[in-house]
Amino acid sequence: MVEPEQRLLMLIENDPAQSRLIGALAGREGWRVLSVDDSEKAIATLGTRQGMQLSAIILDQGVPGDRACELIAELKERRPALPIVMLTSSTSPQLAVEAMRAGVTDYLVRPVSPDRLMQALRNSTTREAPGDELIPLSEKMTSQLDFDTMVGTAPAFRDALAKAAKAARGHGNVLIEGESGTGKEMLVRAMHAASPRAKTSFRMINIAGVSANSLESQLFGHEKGAFAGAFDQQVGAFQQCDGGTLVLDEIDRLSLEVQDRLVSVLESGSVRPLGAQYGFKVDVRVIAASNLPLADLVAAGHFRGELLEYLARTYIELPPLRERDRDIGALARYFLHQIGQQPGLRPLGITGDALRLLGAFEWPGNVRQLQAVLFRAAVFCDGDALTADDFPQLREIIGETEQPVRNGPIRESAGVQLYTGDGNLRPLEDIEADVIRLAIGHYRGRMTEVARRLGIGRSTLYRKLSDLGIDNAA
Repeated sequence: MVEPEQRLLMLIENDPAQSRLIGALAGREGWRVLSVDDSEKAIATLGTRQGMQLSAIILDQGVPGDRACELIAELKERRPALPIVMLTSSTSPQLAVEAMRAGVTDYLVRPVSPDRLMQALRNSTTREAPGDELIPLSEKMTSQLDFDTMVGTAPAFRDALAKAAKAARGHGNVLIEGESGTGKEMLVRAMHAASPRAKTSFRMINIAGVSANSLESQLFGHEKGAFAGAFDQQVGAFQQCDGGTLVLDEIDRLSLEVQDRLVSVLESGSVRPLGAQYGFKVDVRVIAASNLPLADLVAAGHFRGELLEYLARTYIELPPLRERDRDIGALARYFLHQIGQQPGLRPLGITGDALRLLGAFEWPGNVRQLQAVLFRAAVFCDGDALTADDFPQLREIIGETEQPVRNGPIRESAGVQLYTGDGNLRPLEDIEADVIRLAIGHYRGRMTEVARRLGIGRSTLYRKLSDLGIDNAA
């Protein structure tokens, strides 16, 4: 068996700068890289001694162009078990479908962060849980940017949406925490679309995808000659977003030095570019997102407590999918409806056995992973509905025998739990509180509509909110 440090990667890339970059990234993870710059050399390499040692291929779609799918099919015909990761600048779902059917293992739309590229390579060469395949493409499928695109009835999830809907109408900073794939980016975009700043500038920076050397310049800007290599002036994100919204994703990855500068900007309301003798007053709403609990990082000395205070004027936590497994049925049908609208695909149903299989999985990649797995299954489905057989990786992980779903069967109800874990009815007060939370989330905090749909007066609704201790979105 080839040891991990001896794995050989063939990179099909005709841009020398990209070849060096990807080669360096792969080298840090123990890969040896064999670069070729055209399709003919790639095919010829498969028959060589080195070609027989290959463990994976990264293909830049720009090399074969319109013949990318033909090249993928030929590579897979010669080496069926060899995983292929394709890089492309195209967001066409049609190309994604054709590439997958030709045999591509993963499909990444530029711009793609180094971490995501390496994660795709790791996922394609392991037999572990289904990875986040086609994430960049599936993220672009949703055209609507409002809270109606956030599907789910779990109380913790609806509470998060109600809080986000309320915060969207203000101007204060917001911190959203939740595991990777829980929907933080979609929630951010929904909040911006519903905010008074909806028509102003909006920029999202992924901290993990920017090198430490260039991050300060991206955020705060720099003057010409501020440091070696600063040949031109650069306007930073804070100035670009004056009057608008700046999103800092994966802010848990921010260095302490940059955290200190960010505290200064948030405290003073002004930003000074690197090398400048003066600053600029700015009005920027910051929405920060973190995969890790920042309070824990503060306790460990890895995050500034003062910065956390400035960011968490409103704090929202999105629960992982494993804590809202009764939403899986609704999410699956919603995603399949979206997927069915894409060129080259068609609307599909989903059977009960498939839903039970999806419900038995832990979903470490959360909602984003569920969407990607459904996309892949839909591409290869020949029938009118997805069955358990359309998810061979899940069956292999969970086992061929029927497994009990973690929290009982997936319910197609409104999502209000009637029974406790020991089978007894929950108190009426708790059930009533869940119904009200569900209504507030469903009608996006429009309290008059909530009261009308529940069949009670608005004053009665507010009294119940107070009695039940519910934070409403009005």
